[in-house]
Formats: sequence, C-alpha cells, structure tokens
Amino acid sequence: MTDKEQWVVWNGSLGVLDTVTIGLVEQGAGGRTACLAPPYGVVGPFSLDELETKGRIAFGECLVMSRARWQQDQVELRIEARKKRQAFLSRLNVDDDDKEHREALDLPTEGALKPSEINAAFRRLAKSAHPDAGGSDERYRRIAEARDALLDQFAGAS
Repeated sequence: MTDKEQWVVWNGSLGVLDTVTIGLVEQGAGGRTACLAPPYGVVGPFSLDELETKGRIAFGECLVMSRARWQQDQVELRIEARKKRQAFLSRLNVDDDDKEHREALDLPTEGALKPSEINAAFRRLAKSAHPDAGGSDERYRRIAEARDALLDQFAGAS
C-alpha cells in the first residue's frame, strides 16, 4: 500500500535528499490528497493520485518522487540545484571591494542588491558629487566606479 512505500523527497535549494513514507491520506471529490509522514509532515497536502501517476510531484521547494523517478532524474536535478545554490551564494558573497563599493554608494554592506537599488543610489549621490553640481572629479569617479563594479556582478551571474 502507498502509505508504507518508501518515496524520495528532494529539496534542491538545500541539497537535501531523504526517503519518506506517506502520512495522512484523505479521499475528496477531486481524488486522494496526502501529506508526508513525520518528520516531513509539513509537506502536503498534495495530490497522491498525481504522485502515483506521474511518479513525481512538486511541493514548494521539495520534490516528492518514486525511487525509480529519482534514479531517472537525479543527475539533472542535482545539476540544476547546484547552479541555483551557486547563483544564490554569489549574490551573498561580499568581498572587501564589494564592501567599499557599497559604502561609496551608501548601500547596505550585506545582503542581495538589485540593479535598480544600485542605480538609484548612484543617481542620488551624483546630484551632489558631480563637478557641475559643486562636487569633485574624484568623488564622482569613485561613485561611478562603485556603480559599475556592482552592476558587473549581475552581468557575470547571467
């Protein structure tokens, strides 16, 4: 019976793989729904009929699948997950140059930035840093270099 079968749960964003069993199963007008058994009881409800038919179902960041489907898809899933984790970590990786660039633009020294935030900070500071507005060549050059360096990180991540 399905609730005693071993299934695979894969969370690619964390790189976690485990075997699980089906917990609570309920019959409804649209078919059977289920949740995983503890400690993964928070995964669900999902369509048990779809899981059994397709061999795989997504729930949030998790994939619940049959062992056969895991064997078939695991290489592709691991590669995709590694790429996503590397992209995420590269956005969090703040080196000393990055910190100096962020400080030059009065941006937070930690956390992810959006290109729009970088450009807005540059425009705000450029109003007073530009030599035509009473600023200096050095100050304007410094904030322009900081903007360009921070925006280059987005070009490299694509």
